[in-house]
Amino acid sequence: MARRRQIYEGKAKILYEGPEPGTLIQYFKDDATAFNAQKKGTINGKGVLNNRISEHIYTLLGTIGVPTHFIRRLNMREQLIRQVEIVPVEVMVRNIAAGSLSKRLGIEEGTQLPRTIIEYAYKSDELGDPMITDEHIAAFGWATQEEMHDIADLAIRVNDFLTGLFAGVGIRLVDFKLEFGRIWDNDYGRIILADEISPDCCRLWDMESNEKLDKDRFRRDLGGEVEAYQEVARRLGLLPEGGETAVLDMDEHRKKRGR
Repeated sequence: MARRRQIYEGKAKILYEGPEPGTLIQYFKDDATAFNAQKKGTINGKGVLNNRISEHIYTLLGTIGVPTHFIRRLNMREQLIRQVEIVPVEVMVRNIAAGSLSKRLGIEEGTQLPRTIIEYAYKSDELGDPMITDEHIAAFGWATQEEMHDIADLAIRVNDFLTGLFAGVGIRLVDFKLEFGRIWDNDYGRIILADEISPDCCRLWDMESNEKLDKDRFRRDLGGEVEAYQEVARRLGLLPEGGETAVLDMDEHRKKRGR
């Protein structure tokens, strides 16, 4: 078997050259990072779960007309995706105050925001992904005004869809991060959704208990990361009820941790 050429390695994924021009293979790692990679660790099986969850969500988004880079899942850890030119702007969509928003503005975590807030950050690990505004994006040419309108419109559409999807399985979508890319048709560039949507880049809380079912369990040393990711996958119908692959009981986990 020929050795694949690695194109890029990020904190959670590796991109390899795809089998056809204009395609890449996206490999999901078990590596976990937080606080701009100041904290590092491993969540065993995370890559497998994120691959399945992201595949499921991107497939559903495709059915409602949201353009994405996803083509198909290849195996437990890999997807075939379209090669895009990544827009160096991370898009944060916030429905409930949490994380950095609560710290910056002194708003109690869990407070329902009066309206959905979209924030932007410059995609740069070296700089710690600093927050930016539309003015920065326009001034430095990271995206055109038309592209930013498309990005904001798509972000709201994704938020509306995901809020309903997760609410239907008893999960509150607190906030999440999106990345977008351009695909080119001659000189015309079109914006599509890229990267992934998984518990790595979403804050997901159980609607009844407010139990965190996302990477905050790793960030805050809560433990039970695998169980939380499995729970999200199970509720979305991606893991069977019962059996060896079933989610572990979060109440039992808290008892063991003495929390």
